[in-house]
Amino acid sequence: MADDVRPTAMGASGPAGTGPGGDWPARVADMVEDVVTGVHDKVVRPLMLVARAVVFGIVAGAMALILAVLIAIAVVRVLDVYAFGHRVWASEALVGGVFTLLGLVAWTLRRSRRNAES
Repeated sequence: MADDVRPTAMGASGPAGTGPGGDWPARVADMVEDVVTGVHDKVVRPLMLVARAVVFGIVAGAMALILAVLIAIAVVRVLDVYAFGHRVWASEALVGGVFTLLGLVAWTLRRSRRNAES
């Protein structure tokens, strides 16, 4: 029976990994995990949301621009065939006039930098 006794590692406070000083690796690992989680929640998550909004905004803007061009082309084609009897210049003049009026309205609604700062 004396042969069944195995030697154990004994520290100042008992077997290794027990006692008040034996669980410091677990405490350090928990502390590192808490710091990483805090940094993720306070820095990484807001940056991810901003980056996602910027990317979706760029995609939506590009799609809106492409859609506007396709609609302008379709309007010119429809006016050319059904309204002006294959006179493309009249269709293009009408669509160009509409875009010019929209641009003038947008120009009059703009705010100058001097007015925006005050």
